[in-house]
Amino acid sequence: MSEYDYDLFVIGGGSGGVRAARIAAGYGARVAITEEHRYGGTCVIRGCVPKKFMVYAAHFAEDFHDAESYGWNVESPTFDWNLLIKNKDNEIDRLNSIYIKLLENAGATIFNGHGTVLTPNSVQVDGDTITADKILIATGGSPFIPSLSGSEHAITSNEAFYLEELPERVIVVGGGYIAVEFAGIFNGLGSKTELVYRGDQILRGFDQDIRDHLAEEIGKKGIQVLLNQTIESIELTAEGARKVTYANGETSVADQVMYATGRIPNTENLGLDTINIETGATGEILVDQYSRTNLDNIYAVGDVTDKIALTPVATMEGHCFADTQFGNTERIADHREVPSAVFSQPQVATVGLTESEAREKFTHIETYKSEFCSLKLSLTDNTERTLMKLIIDGESERVLGAHMVGAESAEILQGIAIAIRAGATKSDFDRTVGIHPSTAEEFVTMRTPVS
Repeated sequence: MSEYDYDLFVIGGGSGGVRAARIAAGYGARVAITEEHRYGGTCVIRGCVPKKFMVYAAHFAEDFHDAESYGWNVESPTFDWNLLIKNKDNEIDRLNSIYIKLLENAGATIFNGHGTVLTPNSVQVDGDTITADKILIATGGSPFIPSLSGSEHAITSNEAFYLEELPERVIVVGGGYIAVEFAGIFNGLGSKTELVYRGDQILRGFDQDIRDHLAEEIGKKGIQVLLNQTIESIELTAEGARKVTYANGETSVADQVMYATGRIPNTENLGLDTINIETGATGEILVDQYSRTNLDNIYAVGDVTDKIALTPVATMEGHCFADTQFGNTERIADHREVPSAVFSQPQVATVGLTESEAREKFTHIETYKSEFCSLKLSLTDNTERTLMKLIIDGESERVLGAHMVGAESAEILQGIAIAIRAGATKSDFDRTVGIHPSTAEEFVTMRTPVS
């Protein structure tokens, strides 16, 4: 009989924590898990899933417009914000219950409350002390609003999912995934939208051609993109609007100001200081390749760590942790060539190296690019253009990166990611027969490198 209540105690019921708990329990471990909000975590409850629903909703405006050129008579479509939010909430409730059922079916004990680490082998959940041989922290991250005058008048993505009404005018602050996606959501649903970013171009860290192309496309759709700009203050007007004053002295008025300028790890009030868990500059838990902290029996996965903040990455890390610690199968989470997507309008998807990254690591780089109007839009007055790009090691011919802006980018790049992970060369792409007519076939028909 073990001296502990459980073999594993997981703090955090998001993608990484739930996957680790389920797999460990499947191996026969005695597992408990606690979550202070709702099971499913950021992605399911207040992140990628509800956001994708809103992206779908926003894009219907373009679909209705384009349908007219194909003979459809779409008379004055109207949008009901409250119905969207209601249906979204119902689906989130369903997913939340599925996560709980998955844990129950796996045999995990479920707690509901805030977990705090007391000692390397004990945690406290709302006054109750539970012991465990191993502790896994998977508490994720949260959006934050930087300190500025009037910051209390701004919202984050958390609140955006539950607004009582669609704002007529909205200012989105930031230039990353979340900012660009919500700017597209609000704009597509009919809000007058400004996207304010302190840098010289949106989507820092992405390939430069992708950044420039997307900025041009979202501008064409009506989003006003303000670069190299910061907000000094936000004031609440007598009418209840938000008056924003920029660093250059200019002002703007909106019904909502949404900050999407980054996320911070949820490490406050976890008791990490009392047991000397090492953390980084923003509070992220530092872990090794096995998700182990500086204490042998305490681990962390997902956005609370210093790795890649993506839901599938957290899931991978949780699974690898459980396999290694309880399944007698050593697995290390591989963070190389992780594909990702931005559900902007149009979408962005990417895998592997950007051109600048490739030129830093390899002596002979070839790039292939194709920019065109998709067949679907050729009968319409929609001027959206698709961009595809391949980065090639000129010596080995290996495909180092693939990038795309355009409809269904995420669906297309998932398959390309498999090829790149498998070490595909440009010749492999060239020998592959394209599916015609399709947008995806362009990835196997680009023959001439650009200068």
